[in-house]
Amino acid sequence: MEPFNVSLQKLVETTGLNVLYTPDPLAGHKVYSAEVNRPGLVLAGFYQYFDNDRLQIIGLTEYSYLMDLDGQKRLTHLEKLFSFQPPAVILAHGIPVLPEFEALARRYAVPLLASWEETSGMMSRVINILNIELAPRITRHGVLVEVYGEGILLLGDSGVGKSETAIELVKRGHRLVADDAVELRKTSPRTVLGAAPANIRHFVELRGLGIINVARLFGAGAVKNSIEVEMVVQLEPWDRTKSYDRTGLENEMYDILGVKFPSLTIPVMPGRNLAIVLETAAINNRQKEMGYNAAKELLDSLGLEDDITTR
Repeated sequence: MEPFNVSLQKLVETTGLNVLYTPDPLAGHKVYSAEVNRPGLVLAGFYQYFDNDRLQIIGLTEYSYLMDLDGQKRLTHLEKLFSFQPPAVILAHGIPVLPEFEALARRYAVPLLASWEETSGMMSRVINILNIELAPRITRHGVLVEVYGEGILLLGDSGVGKSETAIELVKRGHRLVADDAVELRKTSPRTVLGAAPANIRHFVELRGLGIINVARLFGAGAVKNSIEVEMVVQLEPWDRTKSYDRTGLENEMYDILGVKFPSLTIPVMPGRNLAIVLETAAINNRQKEMGYNAAKELLDSLGLEDDITTR
C-alpha cells in the first residue's frame, strides 16, 4: 500500500502559492512528509541528516545569508540543496528570484514555488494542510453530526436509526457532516478530524424514502464539511435484560486511531426522542470538559459519593 500523499497541485490550490517553474504537471509531484524544512544548515554547508522528503522553504533570513556570500559559494550551497531533489523549493516573503534559483530548479527538475506571505504564516498554513492530507485515517460506518459545536459520531447497526436521528437534528438547527461512511483522520496526538468522502458528501439515505441531498433540501447552513470528533454515541435496540448507565458516573471511552473519546451507549425504542437526548448529551459533555459533573454534585449533596466509589 502506497503511503499517504498529497499532490503539489492540491497544495498550490489550497495555499495560493505561485508556480515559478515545474518540470511537468504538478499533479504528478507528490509530497509524503508532513514536515517542512528551512534549509539554513544546508546553505551553511552542513548536509548530514538532511531529509529530502520535506518541502524546503527559503525565507528572508536564508535569503539575507545567501546575499552575504560571494557568487561562487552561493551557487555551490544552492546546488547542493537542489541536488537532493526535494519535493519543491518555496520562496517565501516575496524574496527576489535569483537567477541561480531558476537555473538549478531546471537542472535538477525541482518545482520552484513562491509566496508573498510572511514565512511563518505561510509555513503554518502549509503544515496544517499537510497534517490533514497526510494524517493516518480509517473509515467507519456511521453518522457524524455537529450538535451545539460538538462533533458527535453515531455508531450502530444498520437500521437502528442513525440517519433518521441526523435528519431530526438538522431540522432542529444542527449540522450534518457525514452519513453512512465517515472518514476519520488523526491530525494530532489528541485530535481526530471527521469528514465525508467527497463523492457522497451531503447525501443521506433514508429507508422508505431514498437518497436526499441535505444541503439542497435544508440549505447550506445544514451541512458542514468536517469537524473534530468530541464524543462517540453507540445506538442499539433496547435490551431489557441489559443494565444501562443511569447516573453518568461511568466514564466509558472509545478508541479511534489511538485517541480516546467519551462514549455513551444509548438504547433505542419506539417513542424515544433521540435528537433531544443527543442535544442534552452534547451540552452535558461540554460541561464535563469544563469540570462540572451533575451526577457527582447530586451524590455529594446526598452524602452518597463515598458509598458509590467504594463499592
